[in-house]
Amino acid sequence: METLDIRLLGKEYQVACRPEERDALLAAVALLDDRLAEVARRTGSSGERLAIMTALNIVHEHLQQQRGGGFDLPAAKRRIGLMTARLDGVLAQQEKLF
Repeated sequence: METLDIRLLGKEYQVACRPEERDALLAAVALLDDRLAEVARRTGSSGERLAIMTALNIVHEHLQQQRGGGFDLPAAKRRIGLMTARLDGVLAQQEKLF
């Protein structure tokens, strides 16, 4: 196990993860941070209420997909946007090396 520093809503946390799960965890952090910010903008919530409302939304979407509720295009677009942003960031760092 290794310790990974993550940031959610501007706050830093340390979490333990296996090295082979690092990329998946960072993707989850990016998605969660995006969703927290989205719910905060939409509802004006903060703190524990924001965390609960975001978790409830994520679980609801997950259960809908498990039950054959259809493909969630907005969620897919959000994930693609997050992946694109992460790739752009990594590529920008690589450009600095050359």
